[in-house]
Amino acid sequence: MKEQWRLLQTGFNTASTNMAIDRAVLVANSEGKVPPTVRFYAWKPPAISIGYFQSLAEEIDLDACKTHGVDYVRRITGGGAVFHESELTYSIVIPESHSQIPKNVLESYGRICGAVMKGLSNLGIESKYAPINDIIAYGKKISGNAQTRKARTVLQHGTVLTDVDVDKMFLLLKVPNEKIKDKLIADVKQRVTSVRNILEKDLPFEKIAQAMKAGFEEEFNIELVEGELTEAEIALTQKFEKECFGAKDWNHRR
Repeated sequence: MKEQWRLLQTGFNTASTNMAIDRAVLVANSEGKVPPTVRFYAWKPPAISIGYFQSLAEEIDLDACKTHGVDYVRRITGGGAVFHESELTYSIVIPESHSQIPKNVLESYGRICGAVMKGLSNLGIESKYAPINDIIAYGKKISGNAQTRKARTVLQHGTVLTDVDVDKMFLLLKVPNEKIKDKLIADVKQRVTSVRNILEKDLPFEKIAQAMKAGFEEEFNIELVEGELTEAEIALTQKFEKECFGAKDWNHRR
């Protein structure tokens, strides 16, 4: 009988709620209260998340975000600034000691990205892992991923781009040298793709989530069982949102 993991489909939430849920699940899993958990979600309003070590003021044009109704949040994972609009975001929370997760961080990235790649394959999109944390389809980036390990627990989350608006992204992100901004935009347009660009059609979020579910089940040889956040996780989510991800001190700390 296959091992059962929990699947959470939490739909569209604010940036602070999304990051608070990921952290709440990490805590619950680290305390042995919930099984390994895969979550699929999206962002409403659109948002920019910055890496744990980044400076908000240096990365994001806060006035532009306000003008365009775009949220922002600091992640507990590293990496760069990411604009979240047309995408499916996944997270996986699992003990470091689990037999399915390599101890080596690079290998664990590759293993988890393998599940995303199998999900893309279910949509008819062939892709490959580009260490340390990207997935490439037809020579262009379609997924970026970030990982942290806390309390002997792995949290990895990442994106599957369903569409991409590079011009809008550069309205919101600060560019160190304005003179090369046009070249940067052109370069990113050459290097980034999406489900829509490849398949030349829009797919419903639910269909992409279904493909990703099957991808995770295949990669890890498990069964994902639909579940809900526990009462304890909901309470932790509210606590983390209030004290951390929704707080100015956290988001502006660098």
